[in-house]
Amino acid sequence: MALARRSATMAMATLLLLLGLQFEIGFAANYTVGDDGGWSFGVSDWTKGKSFKVGDILEFNYSPQQHNVVVVDENGYETCTAGGDAKKFNSGHDQIQITGKTFFICGFPGHCDSQNMKLAISV
Repeated sequence: MALARRSATMAMATLLLLLGLQFEIGFAANYTVGDDGGWSFGVSDWTKGKSFKVGDILEFNYSPQQHNVVVVDENGYETCTAGGDAKKFNSGHDQIQITGKTFFICGFPGHCDSQNMKLAISV
């Protein structure tokens, strides 16, 4: 009897957890990176005062002839380098869903390291 009650309690707790996650994702916010200025030089401070959650959407607007968006790891962010397996975007209007702590750089030479065109998102 106690085992059945414990199993039912665990099942209910799991269900509530899953519903809570769906509720959180269901209210995801959309953010335009850099606001009106878009994905451009000096954008790394854009995150200040913002609170991001898993499921939020980041929209990167830029000229694909001048910039791109590369998802990198923390080392890639610090060193402004993209490994061979880095995910690259170049449409000029990229929408990327946040799945956790995420780092972005512009892969054009000199844009990340000299022009501070990089972004770290914490959730």
